[in-house]
Amino acid sequence: MLMVTLDELERAAKLVYAEFGPTPQTHYPLLSQLAGAHVWIKHENHTPLGAFKVRGGLVYMDWLKRSHPEVRGVVTATRGNHGQSIAFAARAAGLSCTIFVPHGNSKEKNAAMRALGGELIESGVDFQAAMEASMAYAQTHQLHRVPSFHRLLVAGVGTYSLELLRAQPDLSAVYVPIGLGSGICGMIAARDALGLKTEIIGVVAAGAPAYALSFKAGAPASTDVVNTMADGVANRVPSPEAFEVIRRGAADVITVAEDEIAEAMRAYYRCAHNIAEGAGAVPLAGLLQQRARWAGKHVCAVLSGSNIDVDVYRPVLAAA
Repeated sequence: MLMVTLDELERAAKLVYAEFGPTPQTHYPLLSQLAGAHVWIKHENHTPLGAFKVRGGLVYMDWLKRSHPEVRGVVTATRGNHGQSIAFAARAAGLSCTIFVPHGNSKEKNAAMRALGGELIESGVDFQAAMEASMAYAQTHQLHRVPSFHRLLVAGVGTYSLELLRAQPDLSAVYVPIGLGSGICGMIAARDALGLKTEIIGVVAAGAPAYALSFKAGAPASTDVVNTMADGVANRVPSPEAFEVIRRGAADVITVAEDEIAEAMRAYYRCAHNIAEGAGAVPLAGLLQQRARWAGKHVCAVLSGSNIDVDVYRPVLAAA
């Protein structure tokens, strides 16, 4: 089973901090009133790319350049934030970057990836189809394929968890979104490396429930389709490696409905004046769903990203 060590997390942190500093964990009284608990928010929307994924890209690309100096280009698949991370790190490393996205992907995330030097190819109806196309493309064009789940990516994104849990070691629980699993696996690794008892609760959209179904079944379970505005968690095929870490280390994996995600997005704006994309709001939606469990306790929701299209965000706010 994959388990990133404290030494790996600390080495990854040195690479990350060469680019930007730790992100804050902030207590908001209005969110705490809403939840009936002492709520902390981990602000991964405050990274240079507006999402936590940039940490993993930096760590992976450092390893790639050192271990495979012959590589001239990389290819990956994404719904947006992972792709920005790889494009950002590849450009700094002097590598070409080809990114597969599904048709109908976020226009603004696509624009951001292109601005970072990524060449975009649209393929398939969802992330899984885009990922399978990227694998074939990498083989045909002899490019290095960057996976969406990998030990180095976990170590990189796990640095935000190390920051959080060292700053707030007495948290009763942390709510984390699950896309393919690097974020929650990093949180589990940091919690275990620090010897803490914090409950880690994964949250997925009801329209993309693969990891929740898997957790309940005790084995990876895929779905045929996904249907959620939270594109960062719109995954229908779990990573077996990620699932094993989640199965052993998470307290639960829960689902939240689209209206709960939208209400959490509005709560972030009203109570903290922060923008949350759908996947970034999923953890707060889960916390609010289970607020009765945490009355008076210290809990955290990870705001994993703020990269949302205006056309998606506008009607969410307008419904307030």
